[in-house]
Amino acid sequence: MAGAGAGAAAGAAAAAAVAQAIKASGAIVRIYPQDFLAILSRNTGGLVVQSHGGILSSKFQYLTSYKGLVFYTESQTMLPLPNGIELITADKIWIPG
Repeated sequence: MAGAGAGAAAGAAAAAAVAQAIKASGAIVRIYPQDFLAILSRNTGGLVVQSHGGILSSKFQYLTSYKGLVFYTESQTMLPLPNGIELITADKIWIPG
């Protein structure tokens, strides 16, 4: 039974860590790639963070902010970003939850 209690405590600690990460990063809105591109078209001169990787399958991940919110999407292929977008390539993007 001690193992079950330790497992529950570890699960609670993990949930608390995710909750803290969400508080630290603010709200992150997950959207479809076409909606992400639509936001970028309204955000001339905006900043996008892109990462490419994956464990089981290769994927591209993208983050941008717009009107105080952070938007996230992922795609199996590289998105055609509009001209004028500043692009930062990151080794990894981690989204809590």
